[in-house]
Amino acid sequence: MAGEEGLGVRAAVVCSAADQGVAALTNILVLVVAARLSTAEGFAAFSVVYTVFTVLLGLSVSYVGQALVLERGAAAGVRGACRSALAFTAAAAAGVGAAMAIGLAAVPGGTAHGLAVLGLVLPIVLTQDGMRYCFATMRLPHHALAIDAVRLAAVLPALAIQPYGAGPARLVAAWGLSALPALLVGTVLLAPRLRGLPAKPRDLLRRDHLGRRFAVEFAVGNALSQLAIVGLGLIASQLAVGALRGATTLFGPLNVLFNAATAFGPPILRRAASASRQVRATVILTAVLAGAAAAWAVLLIALPRWLGREILGETWNSSAALLPATGSQYTAMAAGTCALLTLRVLRPRATLPIQVVFSLLSVAFLLTGYALGGVLGAAWGLCLGSVLKACAGWTRIALARRDA
Repeated sequence: MAGEEGLGVRAAVVCSAADQGVAALTNILVLVVAARLSTAEGFAAFSVVYTVFTVLLGLSVSYVGQALVLERGAAAGVRGACRSALAFTAAAAAGVGAAMAIGLAAVPGGTAHGLAVLGLVLPIVLTQDGMRYCFATMRLPHHALAIDAVRLAAVLPALAIQPYGAGPARLVAAWGLSALPALLVGTVLLAPRLRGLPAKPRDLLRRDHLGRRFAVEFAVGNALSQLAIVGLGLIASQLAVGALRGATTLFGPLNVLFNAATAFGPPILRRAASASRQVRATVILTAVLAGAAAAWAVLLIALPRWLGREILGETWNSSAALLPATGSQYTAMAAGTCALLTLRVLRPRATLPIQVVFSLLSVAFLLTGYALGGVLGAAWGLCLGSVLKACAGWTRIALARRDA
C-alpha cells in the first residue's frame, strides 16, 4: 500500500499499542503536573481548557484521522491523502484557533484567557497529533511512537519549570509550545514521503467524506455520556457518581488498548487478503482483548483493601463493589470495539446507526438501573448496554458477510 518499509503485522501491533499508551500517559501526566503547579481555582480553569481541547481533538481524530486510516489504493494516492489531511487539519485548527483567540482575548477570567491561548497553540498540537494517523496509514506506526515519545519528553520539563501558582494561560502556553519538537521531528520524517504530492484539503469537505459520519458518532457518544453523568448527578448522591467514576478510572489501561485498536487497526487489518481473514483476525483480537479485560477485572477485585485505598483513596470502598459489573462491561466493550473495527473496514457506513441507537440505550439502562438498584444497578445497566451493542455489531457483520 504505502511503501515497502512498512512494519510487519506483529511489530505494527506492538508499536500502535505503545504509541496509544504513550499518548494516554502524556495526557495523564500533564494533568498531574498541572495540578501540582496550580492553586485549586487555577487547576479548575486549566481542567476546563483541557477538556475543551480534548473535545476538539476528538472531533479532529474522528473527522480526519479515522477516515484517513481507511484509505486504500496505490502508495502515491495514500500519501497524497495524508498530505491533504494534514493541510486540512492545519487550516481548520488555525481558523478555529484564531476565532477562539480573538473572541476570548478581551474576556476577563483565567478560563477565558486559557482558552484564548489554546486557540493560539491549537494548530501546533492538532497538526502534530494528525501526523500520528499519517504514519499509521502509511504502515509506519513506529514513527508515530517516536514523535509521541518526543512529545512526552518535551512537555514534562516545559511544565515542570513553571512556578507554583502559574495561571492557566501560562500553563496552556507551555503545554502547547512543547509540541513544537515533536512537530519538527514529524515534519522531518514525513517530508521525504509527501514531497511533490498535491494537497487537496477541500476533498475533506465532500458530502460523502466518511469523517462526517465518524464525527457525528463521536459527538453523539460524547454528548450522551456527559448527559448521562449529569443526569445521574441530578438524581444520585455525589458518592454514587464518584464511585462510578472511580471504578471506570481503574479500567483506564483497557481504554488505551481499545483506542489503539480503533485508531490504528484498519491499516493493519487491510493486509488480510480477504474479508473472511479480516473477520477471523478480529475474532482473535476480540478473544485477546476480552481476556485482558476479564483478567484485569479479576486482578482489581483481588486487590487488598489497603492497596485499593492507596490508589483511589476514600472512593475505593464504594468503587470496589462495582468492579464485577464494570469488569463485565469492559469485557463486553472489547467485543463491541472489535465489531465496530471490523465494520469500519467492511461497511464503514454501518457503524453510525449502531453507535447512536446503543448510546441512547446505554443512557436509558444507566438511569433505569440506578432507579432499580442504586449505583450498582447503574453499573450493571451500562454493562447491559455494552453487551447489546456488541451483539448488534457482530450481527451486522454476519449480515454483511452473507450479503457479500
